[in-house]
Amino acid sequence: MDKLSFKKKLANLCIKAQDDVVKHAKNRMNEAQESANEYGQPQDRYDSYRTQMLGKRNMFAKQFCKAMDERNVLDRIDLLEENDSVEFGSVVITENQKLFISISLGKFEVDGEDFFAISPLVPLFKALAGLKKGDNFEFNGKQQEIVDIF
Repeated sequence: MDKLSFKKKLANLCIKAQDDVVKHAKNRMNEAQESANEYGQPQDRYDSYRTQMLGKRNMFAKQFCKAMDERNVLDRIDLLEENDSVEFGSVVITENQKLFISISLGKFEVDGEDFFAISPLVPLFKALAGLKKGDNFEFNGKQQEIVDIF
């Protein structure tokens, strides 16, 4: 499999995982709203169940909005371009790990290999930003070399 096809496969796995996060937040938000609606109006001024359900709905609505924003970030990755330096959308192979610079989604297995989807906001990216294949960097007191970037 060529590098761009692999990058697309990795991006699609991230998109699917983020779509699941969006779906879960939306479902939980809707469940809390339905529960509040079914309960009806508060029975007296000390009746807080409906208020709690609306608070939960608002919490899940915030999670839904954040998940949608991150999903939109994934759509901005250029899957038709191989990167020659570490930047947003790069796949970075170091001596110790394989990274996809996108959003923070954690560990993915792709073709039997572990990859970590990380955000450009994390300290590891800051140590890698702008570096090229063959460059060395230090992170957490360990020297590493960038083996490949695409």
